[in-house]
Amino acid sequence: MGRIKTPALSLDAAQEQAALLILKRFLADRFELELGSFEVQELLDLFGREIAPHYYNKAIFDVQAHLKDRFESIESDLWALEKS
Repeated sequence: MGRIKTPALSLDAAQEQAALLILKRFLADRFELELGSFEVQELLDLFGREIAPHYYNKAIFDVQAHLKDRFESIESDLWALEKS
């Protein structure tokens, strides 16, 4: 059995076009690399497939931790109201 591939996170068409322009401009300005649309698309696909899921999972973890704290606070507040 091979490694299970993480599904790529995807952008809508407008977001993808904006991301492609940002990448293309960054590579040109910072590294003087003039890549074509296909190469920049491959780079964006790599980020979406291999890197973005790490940011997504971190964001989910952070939200879960925040919600857990909020629910505990609400539970504590409700418990205090019951005692009154």
